Amino acid sequence: MRVVIAGGHGQIALRLAKLLSGDGDQPVGIIRNPDHVADVEAAGAEAVVLDLEKASVDEVAAIVRGADAVVFAAGAGPGSGAARKDTVDRRAAALLADAAEATGVDRYVMVSAIGADKEPPAGTDAVYAAYSRAKKAADDDLRSRSALAWTIIRPGRLTDEPGTGRVALDVEVERGNIPRDDVAEVLLAALRRPFTAGLTLELVEGTVPIVPALTDAAGDRR
Repeated sequence: MRVVIAGGHGQIALRLAKLLSGDGDQPVGIIRNPDHVADVEAAGAEAVVLDLEKASVDEVAAIVRGADAVVFAAGAGPGSGAARKDTVDRRAAALLADAAEATGVDRYVMVSAIGADKEPPAGTDAVYAAYSRAKKAADDDLRSRSALAWTIIRPGRLTDEPGTGRVALDVEVERGNIPRDDVAEVLLAALRRPFTAGLTLELVEGTVPIVPALTDAAGDRR
């Protein structure tokens, strides 16, 4: 399986690339900074340098063409302002979807954020509010695309604790933490299970093994 990962140098993306390459798949990481090529390649992925904030649909399509799936794991990151939450977290996600549609790659897995459907409460930091709204807009755009078999995963607060392989995964869960290791494992499990298409699921640490948790969340879809 060839999987193109936008935001290929992100901590979740690198973990996912290692999992895919370890299984014999072919991950491809789209990165903005050429200094990150070695890190992406060390994770077992092909590195492609392209700035998604400046790229055209045709440029992204040239990378995506022939893939079995795409994963959006990009983010403007800490320290970026509200404007980049829109250009990366919303517009780049839509650009990847446009490229997938243009090349007939129908499988799209999105890394979103817990609570993205809800308006940020009064008093929320302006940059975080912009991030949350950008994630909601990106999710809404993806869910409107009938040509794509999309799955949206909305993790809680990310940590670098070792993964446990046990999660709480549902349409809505109580806010909590989730190791990046487990987010990557959930993304891999979703990629391998077509019955997760059409699901938007929140994710935090829990007690249920990942595959049964996905199966339970999918219900009659499986």
